[in-house]
Amino acid sequence: MNSTPSAKPPEQPPFWSLKPWWCQPWSIICTGVLMVSGSWTLLHRLWISLPLAIGVLAWWLMFLVLVPAVYRSAAEPNP
Repeated sequence: MNSTPSAKPPEQPPFWSLKPWWCQPWSIICTGVLMVSGSWTLLHRLWISLPLAIGVLAWWLMFLVLVPAVYRSAAEPNP
């Protein structure tokens, strides 16, 4: 009887396939663009729109770049 596992562990599904429609990259980008452009269109105040844009860019960095990268690195087998 062979005690060593010969089957490969199941692969994780792609990160974005686990997310609902409102958490897909296109919806995250559209929401951020609408927030910043809406702020500028309605208020015409740079001191409001600029910090909002910086917050949106940080939000994009976190959810579009860092979180998927951590998911991919967690899925890689450790040596």
